[in-house]
Amino acid sequence: MLKRTLPLLLILFYGSTSMAQTPEVTILTSGTKTSLRGLSVVNDNVVWVSGSGGTVGRSNNGGKNWNWFTVKGFEKTEFRDIEAFDASTAIIMGIAEPAYILKTTDGGETWKVVYENKTKGMFLDAMDFVGEKYGMVVGDPINNTVFLAETYDGGETWKEYDGKLVADSGEAFFAASGTNIRLFPDKVFFLASGGLRSRLFTNDESFALPIIQGKETTGANSVAVYTKPNLKSSKQLIVVGGDFNADTSSFKSCYYTNDGGKTWKAPDVPPHGYRSCVEYLSQKDLLACGLNGVDYSSNGGKKWNWISKESFNVCRIAKLGTTIYLAGNNGKVAKITWQGN
Repeated sequence: MLKRTLPLLLILFYGSTSMAQTPEVTILTSGTKTSLRGLSVVNDNVVWVSGSGGTVGRSNNGGKNWNWFTVKGFEKTEFRDIEAFDASTAIIMGIAEPAYILKTTDGGETWKVVYENKTKGMFLDAMDFVGEKYGMVVGDPINNTVFLAETYDGGETWKEYDGKLVADSGEAFFAASGTNIRLFPDKVFFLASGGLRSRLFTNDESFALPIIQGKETTGANSVAVYTKPNLKSSKQLIVVGGDFNADTSSFKSCYYTNDGGKTWKAPDVPPHGYRSCVEYLSQKDLLACGLNGVDYSSNGGKKWNWISKESFNVCRIAKLGTTIYLAGNNGKVAKITWQGN
């Protein structure tokens, strides 16, 4: 009798465990007239967002209460990426005409311009940091050269990157979620492009992506890299995107690699539409979000489950913690409390 019932008990146990760990999206706030695309999660409690209309938001208690700011003098600026270091210090990126980077050290009450670029065609797309000192920002190509600038002093000063990445005609980057660049120690970076051509750039080489491309609205929007036990031994990456004018289409919208980008595989069950952001929660668990919902994978990106039909632009897991936050249009912010597998 025991031999017959044991397999059933194991199936029920593991089935219930898996179901219990499937992430559930909880809306925290919405209804303001801003599109939020910048998101930085310091820990489980401290989270910052940024968006259109010069808007910045901050919560110090896990999203229960929010402080909202309109940055003085930048009321029409789109701040499409933000990097926060604690409850007081954060850096925001204003995209274009001209492009700006600003910094606060008093929780968003006041902001200092730390970078300005009036070059014709300048359009900043995303930034990332390693710790509190070294950071990099990427912008659309100028004269077919990818714009990259870096800081070594926590964003106080910026200089153009010494290396040169050459872009093809019609190849650019999406300022959709601040995650088409991922920066790591020793100045290692991964950068995903889109448009007429879509590639994955690293410091000294590039890889063609099989993701949909060929139009200005297509290509990779986000790249994530699994870095444990350490970056040098990690070859596990994933990219998501698609065509943001066809947000329900999952055609060639997601690919993953286990050899550092030399070969790519499509999921057996892809995310259920265009996705602007992807994030590793663990080696096997991933989250992706886009205009028509949120998907979760528990097997390294091979199969995706549509866990929410709420629209979001960006999802990030806490740098120090396990809570996942999401942000999107109409000032919407949500969270997922996830214990992991």
